[in-house]
Amino acid sequence: MKHPPVIETERLILRPFSLEDSTFVKENAGSEEVYRNTMGMPHPYLEENAVEWISGHPLKFYQGKGLELAITLKSGELMGVVGISVSKAHNRGELGYWLGKPYWNMGYCSEAATALVEYAFEEMGLHKITSRHFLHNPASGRVLEKTGFAKEGLLRDEYLKDRSYLSVAVYGLLKTDYSGMA
Repeated sequence: MKHPPVIETERLILRPFSLEDSTFVKENAGSEEVYRNTMGMPHPYLEENAVEWISGHPLKFYQGKGLELAITLKSGELMGVVGISVSKAHNRGELGYWLGKPYWNMGYCSEAATALVEYAFEEMGLHKITSRHFLHNPASGRVLEKTGFAKEGLLRDEYLKDRSYLSVAVYGLLKTDYSGMA
């Protein structure tokens, strides 16, 4: 049985999560700044949310439904997550990520996203990867652009979060476009 990968970049190691990571996930995913910029994350974020989320990763990977990896420095310091959810029927994935606030604006997210996109195209055989971000978070759009994604559109008032409607920018990257970049 194939195991989730460990992916190494110039500065990072992307590795499967362990239950020992649950405190970090609770504290960082539970921060107001991370919550404000992510879709579908509970708030407050409890330790049991982190344990349940981490516990579901192996099955998701083995069923071919996606991959969630911890973003760590080579020293082992955990910073965040990069993941991809897979739609087998459409041979497409959706990229998502977040970093703890102390690690913002240092290029870590772009480095991690680029490595996971390469894995998704080369090892998972995906045809297309999409991603989206709230308009109030343009830094996430910069991550996607640095990773090679092109803006494909705008979904107005797509999400209802904290009693406010939020619009999202949608990005996409085809394997054929990625192959030309590699």
